[in-house]
Amino acid sequence: QGLLARISDLLLCRWTCRNCCQKCFDCSCCQTNEDEVEILGPFPAQTPAWLISSQNEDKNGDSDNTISDLPPTLQDVSPDRRRSSSDTSRSTYSLTRRISSLESRRPSSPLIDIKPIEFGIIGAKKEIVQPTILRKTYSPDDYFRKFEPRLYSLDSNSDDMDSLTDEEILSKYQLGMLHFSTQYDLLHNYLIVRVIEAKDLPPPISYDGSRQDMAHSNPYVKICLLPDQKNSKQTGVKRKTQNPVFEERYTFEIPFLEAQRRTLLLTVVDFDKFSRHCVIGKVSMPLSDVDLVKGGHWWKALVPSSQNEVELGELLLSLNYLPSAGRLNVDIIRAKQLLQTDMSQGSDPFVKIQLVHGLKLTKTKKTSCMRGTIDPFYNESFSFKVPQEELENASLVFTVYGHNVKSSNDFIGRIVIGQYSTGAPESNHWRRMLNAHRTAVEQWHSLRSREDCDRVSPASLEVT
Repeated sequence: QGLLARISDLLLCRWTCRNCCQKCFDCSCCQTNEDEVEILGPFPAQTPAWLISSQNEDKNGDSDNTISDLPPTLQDVSPDRRRSSSDTSRSTYSLTRRISSLESRRPSSPLIDIKPIEFGIIGAKKEIVQPTILRKTYSPDDYFRKFEPRLYSLDSNSDDMDSLTDEEILSKYQLGMLHFSTQYDLLHNYLIVRVIEAKDLPPPISYDGSRQDMAHSNPYVKICLLPDQKNSKQTGVKRKTQNPVFEERYTFEIPFLEAQRRTLLLTVVDFDKFSRHCVIGKVSMPLSDVDLVKGGHWWKALVPSSQNEVELGELLLSLNYLPSAGRLNVDIIRAKQLLQTDMSQGSDPFVKIQLVHGLKLTKTKKTSCMRGTIDPFYNESFSFKVPQEELENASLVFTVYGHNVKSSNDFIGRIVIGQYSTGAPESNHWRRMLNAHRTAVEQWHSLRSREDCDRVSPASLEVT
């Protein structure tokens, strides 16, 4: 433990023998026999501060009991070797005992007494609620009785017709067949859809299914690329025929990669002058399954559609309120895909705007009539005098008509915006206008039937 030993500790490795300055595994005096236990280091060069306080009291006890407390393998070592390694053994064993004693002095973690959860009523005797075992047995007949066969039959109007051929679909539903073609023009980047003809369409049937209204249908075809159903196109109406020949060509400006992700939907509709148009059947074809560049012609059997009636169209409106002037400004911008009311030339649509205070009609205005179109552009503005204290009781009724010279105008669709709105989109548009004074708020609205508006809006009942 002198100065020379300290210098040798700094210059030589811990595993170097101090007697011969050779590695311990090469030194003959440091070789152990089979009964010896080699205690490996390294050990701290300085004694920790938390051991200095109790070093004096451990000296006497440890010096007297070191040999007796050592493991038996260390007691069998020769006296010379035990003397040369007594310092190392003593420090190692004393360190182990001290750490174990400190661990025993540390406060233990608190123990949590977990008891079973008891359920009961306050004031009543507590009882442990145990789950009961359901011992009722079910027979196979009871199990299969829960299924509804109609949900798993092919009679349901599902779009999955891959398991049936066109001949099987035609014999099953008897809705006729449609002839069409597709081709993509890479030079101009648009898809060409050609509706050629249809054959063997079923005769029209009234809504109650009791009788046939007429001997022949007045069919036309609506074309769209799913999932976009708003930008659709439609052919002209063919009068009183079950085998119409259309020969009409339509283009969709769409990138080639996007066209491959779309599904072509062709819907055959029966035009009815006196009621809503009825869907005869549909054909859907994923464009990823065909060679668009090469193109092709197809005869496809019509399948039933879940949508029995066609949509009435959409109307784009803009609302703006000026609190200082007490003026409610309305802009009729455009409409699209309106229901066709004239079999020969489409429709002659115009929009009537009526202001209702509470349940009293106060003002009526209308746009100009657009001839021969189902996608009219109006861009006309109207202003109504509405004081701010009466704004919350006001309603605007928008009605789209098809102009008819020979008889009364043909009703196409209606919406109500304001106090008695006809739906959530209309209420949302009115709320956005109230929160944005002096700012025009635009929104598309889907037209509704007269019956639907009269059922949910009292303001619709007050107008004609």
